Amino acid sequence: MPSHQAAKQPMTEPTDLESRCELLRSLHVPGTPLVLPTAWDVASARAVAAAGFPVVATTSGGVAASLGYEDHERAPGDEMLAAAARIATGVNVPVTVDAEAGYRMEPTALVARLKEMGAAGCNLEDTNHTIGELRDPVEQADWLRAVRGAASDQGYGLVINARIDVFLPTLASRAEGKRQAELVSEALRRAHTYVEAGADCVFPILLWEPDALQSFISEVPGPVNVLQIPPTPARAELAELGVARISYGGGLHRDAMEQFGRLLESLPGAPADEHPGPHEPHHIDGNPTNNRSDNLIMLCRDSHRKVGRDPSRSSPDKAS
Repeated sequence: MPSHQAAKQPMTEPTDLESRCELLRSLHVPGTPLVLPTAWDVASARAVAAAGFPVVATTSGGVAASLGYEDHERAPGDEMLAAAARIATGVNVPVTVDAEAGYRMEPTALVARLKEMGAAGCNLEDTNHTIGELRDPVEQADWLRAVRGAASDQGYGLVINARIDVFLPTLASRAEGKRQAELVSEALRRAHTYVEAGADCVFPILLWEPDALQSFISEVPGPVNVLQIPPTPARAELAELGVARISYGGGLHRDAMEQFGRLLESLPGAPADEHPGPHEPHHIDGNPTNNRSDNLIMLCRDSHRKVGRDPSRSSPDKAS
């Protein structure tokens, strides 16, 4: 079991949905972040649980790739939720599902599907993937409020992690775009609105600059989830900043597929075709259109970080 979460591991595994929801919610402790390795199928989820992590999170990018689709709701919602259901029923620990932007489902229907599969929590993001733009925060808050209301009506303690996407362009645009500190006020406006609407945690994906992180965390009225990729600070520094939850997005799926590719290259009789070099982007399932900032597939292989350890701080110029 990871030593940083040993104190939080229950004596027995929770057996009913409400106890799983309560456990997941209780593990969101600022300064003692819950580490959430992400899974994309039952086998990877069972590996996460077997390693001693008390919660499994799904990755929409990894699940979509395993089904033959791109991320960002390019996959049919029914297929994505069916895959999440197999994961949730395949392990004996709480599962929080990356439900993207809700697959254009009505709140009552989405909540019913999540409850039926036994999901303890879910991620809901504020990007409208149909038009590729951020949703108006008031509209998003109304939708989150409806999700919370539907869960309450069903006696379901769903843990809602509200993803805030205002920082997504900053990794791709780098110096040409706004500095993250300039976007903190908008992120905070959304965070306050979403928490007031019933979110349990907020997730400013790709917010990594320490000063901007500190400013955000100091004014947020609830737990904060941070994505652990280069150039995000190491876990110990995130804990000092008051982070309550650390997740890995599609990074573990990307690393697993790269390792699989290397194994294939090492097999006798492998084709002598050119393969991506150590400093070239590697495309999951061979699709270069997946190289988007929030997929994190464009990160160089030498930026790899190990789950549950404190990696050395990476320079921003290691991402491309």
